[in-house]
Amino acid sequence: MNFSEVFKLSSLLCKFSPDGKYLASCVQYRLVIRDVNTLQILQLYTCLDQIQHIEWSADSLFILCAMYKRGLVQVWSLEQPEWHCRIDEGSAGLVASCWSPDGRHILNTTEFHLRITVWSLCTKSVSYIKYPKACQQGIAFTRDGRYMALAERRDCKDHVSIFVCSDWQLLRHFDTETQDLAGIEWAPNGCVLAVWDTCLEYKVLLYSLDGRLLSAYCAYEWSLGVKAVAWSPSSQFLAVGSYDGKVRILNHVTWKMITEFGHPATVNNPKTVVYKEAEKNPQLALGRLAFPAPRAAASPASNTESKYEIASAPVSLQTLKPIADRANPKIGVGALAFSPDNYFLATRSDSVPNAVWIWDIQKLRLFVVLEQLSPVRSFQWDPQQPRLAICTGGSKVYLWSPAGCLSVQVPGEGDFQVLSLCWHFSGDSMALLSKDHFCLCFLETEERVGTAFGRPGDHT
Repeated sequence: MNFSEVFKLSSLLCKFSPDGKYLASCVQYRLVIRDVNTLQILQLYTCLDQIQHIEWSADSLFILCAMYKRGLVQVWSLEQPEWHCRIDEGSAGLVASCWSPDGRHILNTTEFHLRITVWSLCTKSVSYIKYPKACQQGIAFTRDGRYMALAERRDCKDHVSIFVCSDWQLLRHFDTETQDLAGIEWAPNGCVLAVWDTCLEYKVLLYSLDGRLLSAYCAYEWSLGVKAVAWSPSSQFLAVGSYDGKVRILNHVTWKMITEFGHPATVNNPKTVVYKEAEKNPQLALGRLAFPAPRAAASPASNTESKYEIASAPVSLQTLKPIADRANPKIGVGALAFSPDNYFLATRSDSVPNAVWIWDIQKLRLFVVLEQLSPVRSFQWDPQQPRLAICTGGSKVYLWSPAGCLSVQVPGEGDFQVLSLCWHFSGDSMALLSKDHFCLCFLETEERVGTAFGRPGDHT
């Protein structure tokens, strides 16, 4: 595993292009485009204000930079660097901006969610969509880019409109049986739209493309409900993370629950592998020398090297007691993601913040638990294989695969705190992001997680 040099970064704005050739990063009001292989700067663009959001077009030919404070969007072309586009929403303001799947239209959401403005880069025409709902996830495109679903709020009721992206014509419009719709998401095959209600009412609704209600699911009543939702890549399963600390798996045939995964504070099953991160003692190699290790006094605790140890069942995990009288309590399953091959599901329970749970979807059982020394900030699957990358806000990145897991120290001077990460679509590298810097981590093609650590044996 190799690391690049460290580059400057602002606001964690760093993204690979969809075709994998370029890497975009922001430094205040400057947009830097690098070649992924050489990391040489190809283009340097200067925006009118500090950049708050960037997004590549699907064909990687354009990139937009949104400056919400100014109500501005600037678009840059990689093929024609002298070409540029500026969109000013004026007094309407701007709170969100995104590309349409064709990469030739930009959707801007104005302040107070009064409307969505659709700007065409080809014809310079403008269209308006009224009543967008201010919610967690209100716009969703199908994977093939043909349709867009939009959550709306009109006359104190929730609705969903489905548009054809080629001409922005309304295909279907229907009201939803929700009190306060919180989010929508298409299945990867584009046939089913999942709609979930506010956390105050447990309700997941499944709609067909023509607006028919296929099924409604409610696990319990009179308690906080849905916190996170994720489709499996095959569209066969819908995972619903709830505030009661459980993940419920719905199947695509009957839309009934086939199993539920709990996140208890103690792992009792001896067949479940539990990896615990443990600090290495840097002074062991120095024997009985009286002087300390070099830079020991100056290096922060997060720079201490660590390793994984396999714990024997039963294993007690660190839990966080929620503060009952505050909003958004630290309880429930707040993050979940399927591996690209559908074999595994990774979850994090906010009341057990240091642990990542990995479930075997074929056998519908808990496969592995990784407990870190610090709370898990982010995790993401390798797009090409079942390999999970984890960061905790420290100077290390963690990798797991069915072969084993390892902890890798990010080299460099100072304390590089990895706050977020993103994979290159090839799975050969990933970007590690800190507050003010980023670097690339290159994984050799033949490298396998577990060779540096060793296989834990066959735990079946």
